[in-house]
Amino acid sequence: MDVIDSVTNLAGAIFASKDPSRFDLESMSCPGVLISTTELDTIIDYIKSSDNPTATIKFQQTVTGKEVAPSVADYTSRGPSPNCPAVLKPDVMAPGSLVLASWIPNGYTATVGTNTLLSSEGFHLISGTSMACPHASGVAALLRGAHWEWSHAAIRSAMMTTANELDSSMMPIKDVGRNFTAASPLAMGAGHVVPNKAMDPGLVYDAAPQDYVSLLCSMNFTRSQIMTITRSKGYDCSESSSLDLNYPSFVAFYDKNVTTGVMLTHRFRRVVTNVGGAGARYEVKVVAPEGVKVAVWPKSLAFEKKNEQRDYNVEIVYPSDGKGRVLYGSIVWVEESGKHAVRSPIVVAPTSAGK
Repeated sequence: MDVIDSVTNLAGAIFASKDPSRFDLESMSCPGVLISTTELDTIIDYIKSSDNPTATIKFQQTVTGKEVAPSVADYTSRGPSPNCPAVLKPDVMAPGSLVLASWIPNGYTATVGTNTLLSSEGFHLISGTSMACPHASGVAALLRGAHWEWSHAAIRSAMMTTANELDSSMMPIKDVGRNFTAASPLAMGAGHVVPNKAMDPGLVYDAAPQDYVSLLCSMNFTRSQIMTITRSKGYDCSESSSLDLNYPSFVAFYDKNVTTGVMLTHRFRRVVTNVGGAGARYEVKVVAPEGVKVAVWPKSLAFEKKNEQRDYNVEIVYPSDGKGRVLYGSIVWVEESGKHAVRSPIVVAPTSAGK
C-alpha cells in the first residue's frame, strides 16, 4: 500500500515523490503536504539547521500565477479509439483535476484516521471525466444557445478548431502521464477548450446524419447495429460509405507490421462552412509532423458570403516507423485579416499507438 494512503496516526507529514501522477492526489490519510524530491534537500537542510523546525499548513488560500497550466492528467483516457481510429479521439480537453464542485450535503468528503468522517459544507474536490465532461458539455450548451442554427457537428468543430495547444507559459501542453513531455493529440485532442474563442470560430466542419451513417457503413456494422445507433429506419448503406468523415482533424494510421521505411499515402477531403463575415479569405499554414510530407490544395479559400462552403484536399505521405512513434502537426486556415485561425491537428501513428 502506498505510504501516503496508509499513514493514519500522525499529526502531520511531509511526503516527497518523484512520481508525477502522485500530484493529482485528492486526499491523504493524515494532514500533510506533497512535494517533489527536488525540493526535499532544502527541507532536510532546514530541519538540520534549526533547533525547533516548524511547518504550517494554511487553509482557505488560493495562489495564482505559480503553476503552469493546463496539463494532461496521468489518469486520462487516451486515443486512438479502438473501434474507429480514423476519427481523432479525444476531441478536446477540459478542466478535470481537483475541481471544487457541489456535493451532496449528507455525504462525507474526507476521513481522519479510520472512523472519523468529515463533511465540507456541500463542496468537494473531485477529479476525472466526471468534472471534465460537464465543463465541455456546458460550453457546448452555451454555444447552442448563442448559435441555435448550428448543428451538433458545427458546435464540436468550433470547440476543436479554437482549442489551445499551449499552456500558460506559451509552451506545448505537457502530459503528466508521459513524464511531462509534450502532449500529443491522442492525449489532449485539439487542445484545451477556450469557450470565448469557440463563439466565433470563423469556419466550421459540418456533418449531416447520413455522413455518420456512411462512417458506420464503412466499419462493417450490420443494418441492425446501425439502427440501434441511429434509432431510425430512414438510414441505410445504399449511399457510398467512407471512413473520411468531415471532421476537424486528420488521422493517418498504418499497420504496425508494415515494413519499416515504406512510404505510405493517405488522402482526405474536407468541406468548411464560413460562419464568420462576408468577403473572408483564408490562407493555409501547415506544420508537418517530423519526416512527413503534407500537401494541401487549394492553398487559399475565398468566401463571398456567410454560410458559404468551400472544399479542400489533403495528402499525407509518411514512412512506416518501426519505433512506433506518434508524430503530429497541424493544418491552420488563417484569415487574411488575422481575426480567425482555424486549427486542425494531424496525427501519424501505428495502429498500436496509445496501448
